Amino acid sequence: QVQLVESGGGLVQTGGSLRLSCAASGRTFGSEPMGWFRQAPGKEREFVATIIGWPTRYSYYADSVKGRFTISRDNAKNTVYLQMNSLKPEDTAVYYCVAGDRDSFGSRYSVRGYDYWGQGTQVTVSS
Repeated sequence: QVQLVESGGGLVQTGGSLRLSCAASGRTFGSEPMGWFRQAPGKEREFVATIIGWPTRYSYYADSVKGRFTISRDNAKNTVYLQMNSLKPEDTAVYYCVAGDRDSFGSRYSVRGYDYWGQGTQVTVSS
C-alpha cells in the first residue's frame, strides 16, 4: 500500500519561505511523476508543480508559482520537496503531495494524472 506523508507546512509572513517534504512508502518512485497540488478554501484543487524522469529530471510549474517555487526529489529517500520562496497570501492553501504510476503529457497538470495522494499539509501566509 502506497503512502505519501507530507511535512513542513505552517504559518509564515508574506515574503517568507517554507519547505515542504513528502516521503513515499510502499513502493519506490524513480522516473514516475511526483508533485504537488493545492486547494484554497472555496476553490478547486489546482496543480502546483511536478517532477519526472531519471536520471534527467524535468520540472513543470503552474504560472502562479514560477520563479518562486522549486520542486526537487531524492530517489534514495523516496522523497519529493517543494521549496517555496517569496510567499504571498494567495499561496495559502492545503498542499497535497501526489505521485503517479506513469507520466502522461495529457494529464500531467490534472488531478487524474496521479494515482496516489497524501493527506495534505496546511500553508498559511499572513499579510
